[in-house]
Amino acid sequence: MLSRLWCNLFHGWFQLPRWFPESRMREIRDAIANGELHHAGELCFAVEARYTPWAILAGIQPRQRAEQVFSALRIWDTEANSGVLLYLQLAERKIEIVADRGIAARVPASEWQSLCLTFAHDMQTTAPDRAVLSCLARINNLLTRHFPAEPGNTQELPNEPVIL
Repeated sequence: MLSRLWCNLFHGWFQLPRWFPESRMREIRDAIANGELHHAGELCFAVEARYTPWAILAGIQPRQRAEQVFSALRIWDTEANSGVLLYLQLAERKIEIVADRGIAARVPASEWQSLCLTFAHDMQTTAPDRAVLSCLARINNLLTRHFPAEPGNTQELPNEPVIL
């Protein structure tokens, strides 16, 4: 717990504007929008610089927080239950992918786990912004394969990245 407190007190908050400036956030938005032209999923990216000390002391875990964000952003609120959240917590460099039940029914859990492992590796070997763009491309490819767009595919959720 002490190492998590240390990370969240002294890492992440100052890295967010450096790794995710406005220009990079526009690239992420465009990657989401372009990908959604080819599949029926609704993709959302959320980045959180760090957790509060109170959240760490309460035992918050990245998966739990990602599920809270999924709910708070109403990513579940699509006609085909086709929302997917890519969540990044910068201080601890933790990532989670949360897929709504419509997507989860078509994409095996092993494929999501593989994406998370590749993303985690990319986070260690490249800048977080580049890792995010690579992961978004992989998610878009996965959704195109398992959940292709149909005629009249509508935009249900905003494509703008969310900073928490």
